[in-house]
Amino acid sequence: MIRYLGKRIVFMIISLFLIVTATFFIMKAVPGGPFTSEKNVPDEIRAALEAKYKLNLPLHEQYLDYLKGVITWDLGPSFAEKSSTVNDMINRGFPVSAHLGAQALLIAVFGGIILGVIAALKHNKWQDYTAMLVAVIGLSVPGFILASFLQYFFAIKWGLFPIAKWEGFQYTVLPSLALAAMPIAFIARLTRSNMLEVLGQDYIKTAKAKGLNTFTITVKHAIRNALLPVITYLGPLLANILTGAFVIERIFGIPGLGREFVLSIGNRDYTVIMGTTVFYSIILVVSILLVDIAYTLVDPRIKLSDTGKE
Repeated sequence: MIRYLGKRIVFMIISLFLIVTATFFIMKAVPGGPFTSEKNVPDEIRAALEAKYKLNLPLHEQYLDYLKGVITWDLGPSFAEKSSTVNDMINRGFPVSAHLGAQALLIAVFGGIILGVIAALKHNKWQDYTAMLVAVIGLSVPGFILASFLQYFFAIKWGLFPIAKWEGFQYTVLPSLALAAMPIAFIARLTRSNMLEVLGQDYIKTAKAKGLNTFTITVKHAIRNALLPVITYLGPLLANILTGAFVIERIFGIPGLGREFVLSIGNRDYTVIMGTTVFYSIILVVSILLVDIAYTLVDPRIKLSDTGKE
């Protein structure tokens, strides 16, 4: 187990190195810059700004300097927000994004599993069709359209929730629902298909023959085995929710890290773009490792070893 984790950590470091390298050179290959002439900056001032931020150095020196900054977790200054560094923006915005993401994740996981289980237990009945209709709508409607829909009806027409901003729990409901809609739909379909397969297994038929009630069979024997594919999806889901929050935060005026990322693209604030990309990449690779470890907790038959999963 320890040897397996050691190998995974080494692969994580290699993956992050490749991501940092690719992100740096892609950003450098993009035409224009934070101090380009289209912003009417005089050449002398632009040269002074580039010297201040070391943009006039050779590319390999800039790369090594940035790589050193990532290792020491000093992601550099923001070009657009002069009084802040990238670290300041992450420390300020990520708690808000993490709150929104965690709330959306809980809604997605519990909502999706409940819908999937109901659909499987009531296979080919109206409950099944209703749950799958909800899933199809969640998969086919983009998050930004659903966010506008929720704002129009629940905030403007009916006045049940605030339309935007981030000042209390009631402000979190609509953006969390908009962010969780697609994951709910995917998890519901995944849970339904796996539950149908598990419910047809011999040990489930044996449990029914012994006279166990439906609740005990479902909770104790069926859901646990049907959840493994859902757990597999949780790692990418966490990244999808955090990156999906970029647009949702912008629509609802939430001061999270996603909003900072969207603004940095418009401002060509390259250090913020690279810093947030690296930060989210770290979250993704760590969450995938945690998902692998979670397999062993849900299904004891799976063991992690230095040769992989058994």
